[in-house]
Amino acid sequence: MSGHGLNLRRYLVIVLMAGVLFLPFAAFALNAFAFRWFYPQFIPADFSLQAWERIFASNSRLGEALLNSTLIAVGVTLVSVIIGLPAARALGLYNFRGKRLVEFLVLAPTMVPPIVVSFGLSVNFIRWRLAGTLLGVGLVHLVPVMPYVVLTLAGVFANYNVDYEAQARSLGASPWRVLWHITLPAIFPGVVVAGLFAFLISWSQYVLTFLIGQGKIITMPVLLFSAAGGVDNANIAALALMFVGPALLILLVTSRYLGSGAAGGLARI
Repeated sequence: MSGHGLNLRRYLVIVLMAGVLFLPFAAFALNAFAFRWFYPQFIPADFSLQAWERIFASNSRLGEALLNSTLIAVGVTLVSVIIGLPAARALGLYNFRGKRLVEFLVLAPTMVPPIVVSFGLSVNFIRWRLAGTLLGVGLVHLVPVMPYVVLTLAGVFANYNVDYEAQARSLGASPWRVLWHITLPAIFPGVVVAGLFAFLISWSQYVLTFLIGQGKIITMPVLLFSAAGGVDNANIAALALMFVGPALLILLVTSRYLGSGAAGGLARI
């Protein structure tokens, strides 16, 4: 087959995949702006901003939910990357007895249902007065986030050349200068991908947030699930777009790093 034919097939596959991925967003968008959409109409007869006006006017907790979700997701991302870097460096650069067991233990939280984790931790969180607080919710979000961060960065360090660090130290660079000028620039794409995973996983947590937050910490998933029991499809669709919007924006901004630097880490998950 000619190169032109291969390129055409590639573009068709990309368009098909993009259509499949964005079809749900199109459905949400139609519902969010629909007015007087009755069966068997294929598209709404009229469009309106009433749903958006209602959720901003009547939903006084929307701003609180957006703020809490952002604070928790950003905080979890920063903490998980800081904690995960040394662990990932050890797993990626060194071979030692019991390494497979350590990797299994790192991955273990992804195998346990979140409701089991939350019930197991809730007693201690109540005792430590962390239940119903932003700090407690952020700490419990680290449980599902850390495996993705550590294993992604471990794959990056598996392809990392430590000789550059040795050369910098031989020229008198301090450990902090080596970290800032040598290590971090080299692994930056992997750090971005790990941070992307951390943000998206934390942003979308419902069960852990609801049980550890005890209904006091309102985030976008909690607000969306509470609204999903209603009958106003336009309101639900508008809240759903508000929920996926920031995550989709973060994904688009960091998408250029998904194919570079972190491929080893992605393959290990």
